[in-house]
Amino acid sequence: MKNFDKGTVIRTVLLFIALINQGLIMFGKPVLPIDEDQVTSLADTLYLAGSMIFTLVTTLVAWFKNNYVTDKGKLQKEVLRQKGLTK
Repeated sequence: MKNFDKGTVIRTVLLFIALINQGLIMFGKPVLPIDEDQVTSLADTLYLAGSMIFTLVTTLVAWFKNNYVTDKGKLQKEVLRQKGLTK
């Protein structure tokens, strides 16, 4: 991934992990191989809630941050950098 900043790559990877995790949960494929006898309804509820919170936070951060992934976006970032308006 040339010319992508580290933040964009990290946010994109975390977003894909969160979305894959949610997809697995939707189709009843647990990420952690735990027998149903070992899981109480409270633990199951906490796992689903935690997974949903992770997905929502990751999605919001990925959406909110400027991800310069198109050619136009890369040019915009370069102009901002030249004018000292970005890191």
